[in-house]
Amino acid sequence: MASVITQDDIDFSVYEHETDAQQKVKTASIYVQALIDRINSPKRAKQNYMPWGKTHRLIQFRPGEVTVWGGPNGSGKSLVIGQVILSLCAQEEKSCIASFEMKPVKTLGRMGRQWTKCNPEDPLVLGDSNERRIMIDLFEQFRDWTDTKLWLYDQQGTVHWKQVCAVARYCAKELGITQFVVDNLMKCVAGEDDYNGQKAFVDELCAIARDHNIHIHLVHHIKKPSSDDAKPSKYDFKGTGAITDQPDNVIAVWRNKRKERDRQAKKLVSETEPDAMLIVDKQRNGEGWEGNIGLWFDRASNQFLAGHNVKPMDFYHAPQEEHSGEFL
Repeated sequence: MASVITQDDIDFSVYEHETDAQQKVKTASIYVQALIDRINSPKRAKQNYMPWGKTHRLIQFRPGEVTVWGGPNGSGKSLVIGQVILSLCAQEEKSCIASFEMKPVKTLGRMGRQWTKCNPEDPLVLGDSNERRIMIDLFEQFRDWTDTKLWLYDQQGTVHWKQVCAVARYCAKELGITQFVVDNLMKCVAGEDDYNGQKAFVDELCAIARDHNIHIHLVHHIKKPSSDDAKPSKYDFKGTGAITDQPDNVIAVWRNKRKERDRQAKKLVSETEPDAMLIVDKQRNGEGWEGNIGLWFDRASNQFLAGHNVKPMDFYHAPQEEHSGEFL
């Protein structure tokens, strides 16, 4: 089952201080051997993908990088990231989520709904003993599937950014974590105007990702848009410009609230128009693609899908081939 990391169990102070001498002064033979290994066995650098097949050629999550995810409150960014983490687990990535706004049981409840493709709070399930048994069986499968794949850091409220960095180092060094999520930045610094703290935190996350060859996902808020139709960009992220300057990738999550209002008002809506959008506003490496990715929301599973007529995806296994499609 998914493991929970707590402050009571581990002395994170051990991981708060790593000197340059410890991390960066190494004998030249190490690097020469790496060159020899590269010549002897040329391999493509490891890349990991979002769950939607149409994104595989556009953007990847490479080791040693940091991705900043942004969006206004209620945009669905944490829900999107939960689905992304499920897909990374399916790609045999070890992931840890440090959410300072939601307890692990709530985080796993949302991810479990995406994994099982069912709503455990549906009245039809609650009122039928057979349906409850089926649901319990599905969540037992989800529990077993997360074992050795998913960890959660159990700490809510404000936490100092140095503590978060210590947790990230611990996860990378002791647990072999390769994908680390911080949700969110503003819970780790003194305030929106603490530009020095924000810059120091982001700089340190970039160093940890690089030094430990992991990918770090940092969730952040953006300024309130001028209208629901306004698409956010990297210039709308709150705080210092270092938040988007230093990381390798910047992705904003936009929710189509106008379409939602029209649907609630029984107005005619076009299902070819997406319910949400991922706006990739920066990608430093790879092909460097930037642009918009449309997604459609399935309420029963809480999954975001690649099209309005696409079925919810299965996270048991990664795709058979790169770019072969979604996790179906």
